[in-house]
Amino acid sequence: MNTSAAPLPTRSLRQTGQAWLDTPFFQRTILVLIVINAVILGLETSSSVMQAVGRWVLIIDKIILAVFVAELSLRLFVHRLAFWRDPWSVFDFSVVAIALVPATGPLAVLRALRVLRVLRMLTIVPSMRRVVGALLSAIPGLSSIALVLLLVFYVFAVIATHLFGALFPDWFGHLGRSLYTLFQVMTLESWSMGIARPVMAQIPWAWAFFIVFILFATFTMLNLFIAIIVNAMQTFQESENQSKLDEVVLAEQSAEQALHQEVKALRQEMREIKALLSAQVRTPEGL
Repeated sequence: MNTSAAPLPTRSLRQTGQAWLDTPFFQRTILVLIVINAVILGLETSSSVMQAVGRWVLIIDKIILAVFVAELSLRLFVHRLAFWRDPWSVFDFSVVAIALVPATGPLAVLRALRVLRVLRMLTIVPSMRRVVGALLSAIPGLSSIALVLLLVFYVFAVIATHLFGALFPDWFGHLGRSLYTLFQVMTLESWSMGIARPVMAQIPWAWAFFIVFILFATFTMLNLFIAIIVNAMQTFQESENQSKLDEVVLAEQSAEQALHQEVKALRQEMREIKALLSAQVRTPEGL
């Protein structure tokens, strides 16, 4: 008797914890603490602020960290193994665990990554989660374009090294310098007055090389990057809307099935009532 009744309090505690985690107040509180923690991590970079109120800044940081640890402990208790199957939960656990690394020792360098706790905002705000999800879904398409862009850079860098390396060794002296210079040209940062025009002063037809490279690398490839990201976000949003629509349809179907069951039950009760009334009418006649 006692053994069979023991799991009931545990289930009750898990249900209570899940209800507490789902409350808007709890989620907003965690979001506010993340914002405060971000401000505190920024204040820690100021020596004047730390000299004035450094003790209080560290105390508030530890309090917020303790709240984050308690929140993760509650989520682990509620979700159990399902916690580790959720990438967002694993991310939350990782960024909080980094903050628990000792300030001294071989792993002390990881303390600099405490600012990653600010990224927990991505797991709290649904709109941010959608953006990150769309970016992750766009990675396969972006990687293909990145490989094409790398090939374009390599081809143009080899050509530029052969054409301009002798006269401009600082920019095109070897393949590495040519790649870096072409990257600057692709970003359109001082590409004309800083690079193209000095080269054209020595090689008048060099404008054709730079114009072709910019048209292909900047206006074509980078626009493809943007197009894939926008398409991925649109697809992600459509799939999310479709999932919500499927949930609504499923709920309507369940409600309709329940209504049919109620109607059948009502008809059965009416038949039983009619049969009972008929039996009561026949009984006096038989008597």
